[in-house]
Amino acid sequence: MEHLPVEVIGNILSRLGGARDVVIASATCRKWREACRKHLHTLSFNSNDWHAYHDLTPSRLEILITQTIFQTTGLQGLSIFMDDVDEFSASTVIAWLMYTRETLHRLIYNVRTNPNVNILEICGRQKLETLELSHNSITGVEPNFQRFPCLKSLSLSHVSISALDLNLLLTACPKIETLGLVNPEIAMSDAQVTVELSSPTLKSVYVEAISLDKFILEADSIESLHLKDCALELFELIGKGTLKHFKIDDVSVIHLDIGDTVDNLEIIDVSNFTIMWPKFYQMISKSSNIRKLRLWDVVFDDEDEIVDLENIAVCFPRLSHLALSYDLRDGVVSYDLQGSSHLENVIILELGWTIINDLFSNWVEGMLKLCPNLKKLVIHGVVSEAKSHEECQILANFTSSIVQLMRKYMHIDVQFDYD
Repeated sequence: MEHLPVEVIGNILSRLGGARDVVIASATCRKWREACRKHLHTLSFNSNDWHAYHDLTPSRLEILITQTIFQTTGLQGLSIFMDDVDEFSASTVIAWLMYTRETLHRLIYNVRTNPNVNILEICGRQKLETLELSHNSITGVEPNFQRFPCLKSLSLSHVSISALDLNLLLTACPKIETLGLVNPEIAMSDAQVTVELSSPTLKSVYVEAISLDKFILEADSIESLHLKDCALELFELIGKGTLKHFKIDDVSVIHLDIGDTVDNLEIIDVSNFTIMWPKFYQMISKSSNIRKLRLWDVVFDDEDEIVDLENIAVCFPRLSHLALSYDLRDGVVSYDLQGSSHLENVIILELGWTIINDLFSNWVEGMLKLCPNLKKLVIHGVVSEAKSHEECQILANFTSSIVQLMRKYMHIDVQFDYD
């Protein structure tokens, strides 16, 4: 160990991450202290890593963090995640950021201060590539002054910001590729809550827990879009056909329009969603490159609607992974399995039940016949803790029927996943 270069020791300390562990390790000897001072490039203060963070007063915490940060030079990654910790002094936090901003590439910031600290003003025009802000407020964005020339990833969680400032912030990031919005507080000037965002460089967008009248996203380079736990009247994506991964989970939306961006879609993942199958199918039918289609715990707007497997087989010839879970009804299952086209390239099939019964067993058997080249079958289900004798008997009968069925398909790997 004594022959290790200080640069290597600095890399070792940086991989520890937690500030407490770094301080303890750097006390090993003078060489390690030197490595901590001159070659440490990543430092993290996380209130979840050490229970004592919650036992110390804010003023004492400020002193500890200040001493640790000011003993370093050239930090590239700084994480200050003080959840459930009382407010810090704004002047102290500003001092931390001013000391490190010229070398920082990554900043994770979740600190409550009084008054609010303007992160954009302090860290703008620097080398920052990744910025994650939580429980903060952003106002008066000026793209020409508060510019982030190197920023590629931006995440805002529980941040108060106006729709205009949010779009201006994207404008201030000419190289941004990844955007995350989690439960933002969107300040609006009128009664209608509308957000319009535009970025020619965005590739990945994640939006969670947002409620809006209109959300319009213009992103010419977008490849991945994930909407989760959102309530929207209208969502519109304007792009140039670069979208590859589209996922929506527990989203309420009256009008969903991803327009002409579907030509290169490879993965569609829809769960906990009320679906109008004819309209949804029309929207994705041009996506001949789809490799994975997941429709999980979906509810059909019309009870007579079904997933048209014939159309799926014809329109998605490259489909190799199919996952389906929805309410099965007598008469619908047999119609669902009609058609002469097989899902020739499907090698992974996932099927889930809401209510276990004979219909589900018949559905599994019919789906196996439609997938002649299947290699893996995964059956998902929900088993309640308080099971009646009748429920236990139904589950036993189902298991027996599946075991008997799979004797015909010995080459298929079968897995069961019960919650």
